[in-house]
Amino acid sequence: MPPVNNFRPHGGVRGANLSRSSLLFDGPFGKMFRAVPPADFGPDDPTTLSNLAALATAMTSVADPQDPKDGPDNEESGIPAAYTYFGQFIDHDLTFDPASSLQKQNDPDALVDFRTPQFDMDNLYGRGPDDQPYLYTADGRSFVLGNPMTGAPEVNGNAHDLQRNQQTPARALIGDPRNDENKIVSQLQGLWQRFHNKIAKDNPTLTFPQVQQMVRFHYQWILLHDFLPTIIAKEVLEGVLPFKDNKSVVSKANLQFFHYKNFAFMPLEFSAAAYRFGHSMVRPGYRVNSTVGPQSIFKRGANAQDLRGFQAPPPDWALDWRRYIDLVPLDYGTLVANPDQNDPTNKNRLQLAYKIDTSLVNPLGVLPPSVAVNPSILAQRNLERGWRMRLPSGQDVARAMGLVPLTDDKIVIGKFTGDPGDIVAKSVATVGDGKGFVGNCPLWTYVLAETIESKLTVKTLQGDKKIATRKLGPVGGRIVAETFVGLLLADSSSYVSLNPLWTPSLAVNGVFGLREMIQHALAG
Repeated sequence: MPPVNNFRPHGGVRGANLSRSSLLFDGPFGKMFRAVPPADFGPDDPTTLSNLAALATAMTSVADPQDPKDGPDNEESGIPAAYTYFGQFIDHDLTFDPASSLQKQNDPDALVDFRTPQFDMDNLYGRGPDDQPYLYTADGRSFVLGNPMTGAPEVNGNAHDLQRNQQTPARALIGDPRNDENKIVSQLQGLWQRFHNKIAKDNPTLTFPQVQQMVRFHYQWILLHDFLPTIIAKEVLEGVLPFKDNKSVVSKANLQFFHYKNFAFMPLEFSAAAYRFGHSMVRPGYRVNSTVGPQSIFKRGANAQDLRGFQAPPPDWALDWRRYIDLVPLDYGTLVANPDQNDPTNKNRLQLAYKIDTSLVNPLGVLPPSVAVNPSILAQRNLERGWRMRLPSGQDVARAMGLVPLTDDKIVIGKFTGDPGDIVAKSVATVGDGKGFVGNCPLWTYVLAETIESKLTVKTLQGDKKIATRKLGPVGGRIVAETFVGLLLADSSSYVSLNPLWTPSLAVNGVFGLREMIQHALAG
């Protein structure tokens, strides 16, 4: 049994267990499991914070401190790296919470989401050409792009940076400034701009709202038919989003836990826990293109060159998107061995996201001051945020879903590579003071621990290989899937609501996913 939560005179959130449909609550944040008690991880706040800090340290202590290198990695999944940053793009479309604090408890019903809880791409379009005309061309139909970039002429010959201001550092002029927070998501933002522009160019009779709707519908299709199947175990996803006749079946009848009445809200179990699974997928660094070798996601030091954003990238840092998603087969036969490199052919590899597990890479263990303030450990920030939001434990959420919770010995902390040396703790219950996490795991860590292994086929230098890949399991996968489906059903302007029989006109051989979107954008 989990430990009994001790009463704290001013520790709870008033009304947190009331029905979300109550007229007293109309904020955009809320909870799926309002009646489930919040989790504490010690008899008092200092002990809880100490235990969370210990767990955060354990989740990053096994990370490799070395700089990123080209080459196979036993922590790689079979998921192309582009999905890591597409997940970040999606997050910026849904949530922005600048008001909550890591220094005090937060009332979820008093928090304001500065993004709409809809898949409407407001992070791309901002407030539109009428209100933010500087984002658009004179006719208001297309995006203004930034300076040309070089470095990947084979696939990305028309690369452009984002439009930027004239300050130092040069900040991007885009719908959501967070889509410039690293050089990968900023170029993905640029691809979506080019995708819009290509549709506008190919369809000159369409108005801006018509082009925008076409882009949004294709984006929403990717979410249901490509992104969710990529990150969620099949047996979990089919309970929310069954697949029939080559199309996902979207029905409110399949939503068991995300209940909304007159409007959609953003579940905190999603935004503060389950959807943070992507942090474990981040690699320590990425190759940019054939000439720009692996770069750390960020390094220490003011003048260190890395993939941090909020500034103009070097002009030759155009991403070769073949390194991030399987666009076209690479020609591996033309490379000449270079004795100065251990394996020079690796620079042509498709870079794969790391497994979804209970570990984060070394650069996320000590965030530089330009990225975050105290605490500087990303895992600790996630854990403290979930606690401050008064989220229930993973075990209690599992029980509320009618599931048998994982036992403590199944909640392992470390890399899920199969190497015993990559495991920091064989049970979360042993972390910290050895009491706070007994039958009482933070929801975020629980979601990472319960992932289900499947095999994905990936093209490698040695031919097609099946790679063990962790996907979201019954608690995390259900929360993410129900949130996505529920938000689309609640949005009167989504394709699910306006035209549920719609199919993408830009499909290639009947398929349209992130790969096809990128290919179409690169052709613009």
